Amino acid sequence: MGSLGMNMAFNVVILAAGRGTRMMSDLPKVLHPLAGRPMLGHLLETARSLSPQRMCVVYGYGGEQVPQVMAAADVVWALQAEQHGTGHAVMQAVPHLSDAAVTLILYGDVPLTTAVTMQALLTIAAQGALALLTVGLPDPTGYGRIVRNPLGQVTQIVEHKDADAAIRQISEVNTGLMAVPTKQLAIWLARLSNNNAQAEYYLTDIVAMAVADGVRVQTCQPDAVWETMGVNSKVQLAELERLHQGQVARQLMERGVTLLDPARIDVRGPLDCGRDVSIDIGCIFEGVVKLGDSVSVGAHCVLKNVQIGAGTQIAPYSHLVDAVVGEHNHIGPYARLRPGTTLAADVHVGNFVEIKNSQISTGSKINHLSYIGDSTVGKQVNIGAGTITCNYDGANKHRTVIGDHAFIGSDTQLIAPVTIANGATIGAGSTITKDAPADALTLSRSKQLTITGWQRPVKKAKV
Repeated sequence: MGSLGMNMAFNVVILAAGRGTRMMSDLPKVLHPLAGRPMLGHLLETARSLSPQRMCVVYGYGGEQVPQVMAAADVVWALQAEQHGTGHAVMQAVPHLSDAAVTLILYGDVPLTTAVTMQALLTIAAQGALALLTVGLPDPTGYGRIVRNPLGQVTQIVEHKDADAAIRQISEVNTGLMAVPTKQLAIWLARLSNNNAQAEYYLTDIVAMAVADGVRVQTCQPDAVWETMGVNSKVQLAELERLHQGQVARQLMERGVTLLDPARIDVRGPLDCGRDVSIDIGCIFEGVVKLGDSVSVGAHCVLKNVQIGAGTQIAPYSHLVDAVVGEHNHIGPYARLRPGTTLAADVHVGNFVEIKNSQISTGSKINHLSYIGDSTVGKQVNIGAGTITCNYDGANKHRTVIGDHAFIGSDTQLIAPVTIANGATIGAGSTITKDAPADALTLSRSKQLTITGWQRPVKKAKV
């Protein structure tokens, strides 16, 4: 989504100072991961999509850990050394805000608010009103209630602990998200009192001040309640994770992806799928993943920062990281492609094969129980079961080069640096330490011996 219409300037304040005691963790709450990245990261990315003039994050618990982890050139950090409520938190941000703009206030532990909802709040505030995001809940216990007059106009927000029995019957609740003209925000914050059950400065008290000052208070609602759901415990974090993954799965299916079970997929970064892509159960996608047309991903695969060409089939339990895979490959099951791996078209990588920092050319096959590291493999090469490129001498890595149409027999060790020329054949069971010439058979084996009369050792009886 682009910036707001009319190029309206606005500030973003994200409150992220809470300790999150119920998380039972030394990690600041807003740094706990949701869909593979810190909760705070979700909000920052969404806010950026609207092109704010300034972004200020109010932090506290965890000291410098939050700004260190989430450091960015477009973010200003404001320390709330002691937590005295949401109003007090916003006070810390005010010196960093542009008075000429409106201010959107978000919460670091409410990570899934959409850009559409943020824009709705900003549009209202741009007209001089105080914009509130509210939702109706079947059980509003614990939430601040939206109190309206007989004309339906908002008059105040009453926190649950301060509400009487009548107000507690109200089901419309405050989500905490709002957008406010910044000049009025600063004035209202300066007038806040902590004379309440929590002895805190409630940001919500500015609503009554706005009404008293004749400023219109207008509400809007999100498309889905999950946009407003906060995280205060590992249980809530897990619940929000599944809700989010369910939304991602729905979006994938609406774009034509076949998911064998949409409840069993985890997407932790951008996933771009072509036409007729099929994904089996239990798969995890991390970082940036691109799947071409007609790609099939088997059950329980992990793909991280990979690009998969059209028509490639990835069998179950395969693990691919920082790799580029060409078209019409067959990978797995139980294959591992490590960083720096590039496969051309029509490559076969079979069960229990590991490839690292290697380039495999068109039509080559590594079908069983092999390790190929720091290697360049030519076209139409066949690498037999149990082959190892011995690329590490204990201090440095060395490269193996295998030419086009070479045949590497099973149980072969290629001691790098070494070159196997085009069309060379390496006999099974060989240890190759010198370059092998083209179109010839190279092997190294000791003479087979049979020793007659030899007896196996016998286990000694225990005393």
